[in-house]
Amino acid sequence: MSTDQEIKNVVLVHGAFADGSGWRGVYDNLTARGYQVTIVQNPLTSLEDDVAATTRVLNQQDGPTILVGHSWGGTVITEAGVHPNVAGLVYVSALAPDAGETTAEQYAGFAATPDFVIDVADDGYGFLNHDKFKAGFAHDATDADAAFLRDTQIPINMSVFDTPLKNAAWRDKPSWAVIATEDKAFDQAMLQHMATRSGAKITNVSASHALFITQAGVVSDTIDAAAKGACNAGR
Repeated sequence: MSTDQEIKNVVLVHGAFADGSGWRGVYDNLTARGYQVTIVQNPLTSLEDDVAATTRVLNQQDGPTILVGHSWGGTVITEAGVHPNVAGLVYVSALAPDAGETTAEQYAGFAATPDFVIDVADDGYGFLNHDKFKAGFAHDATDADAAFLRDTQIPINMSVFDTPLKNAAWRDKPSWAVIATEDKAFDQAMLQHMATRSGAKITNVSASHALFITQAGVVSDTIDAAAKGACNAGR
């Protein structure tokens, strides 16, 4: 999608082991700039359910929209981003599979991340390990913020990582990426590979996986640049 219309709508999609509250700093930053910002609350029960939750929010937008995803939210926006209201995509240390690929396949050939420990319960849902949470997810956050993130976790149905995508919105829509260079959830080479393959304009920032909180200003600046850049983007 390309548009000559000014883009003032932003939709934010959280990742696994989190909820939408972590976007508050980005929300405040962008609303102060005049953007209309909406935050999706993913159930994290299946890719289909998360895409449906995102689509419901996209249906409410009154014009072209920048769709933003963090971590697992990148898979969600890759699938949901084919929505006609979406003018551009922003990946925030996020996954970006291609159509026909699963999220799990993105990890193949890249280094392990030993500080990012997922405890999987008998029902197949995973939480990030309580003791390793700050080291693996938010080492540059305050102890209080890291504890809040840890204690507001939404467990994810681990089977979502084996669900193949039907669409890859980044093939048809302009993309941007903010990559945390100290991310402990993903191998750095993996993040760079996915962003490069999607043709994203990449911004690197020294931060943890929780960069949507600890580097909210940089993330907001990138979303602002995407809104301006997508106005006349043609691919």
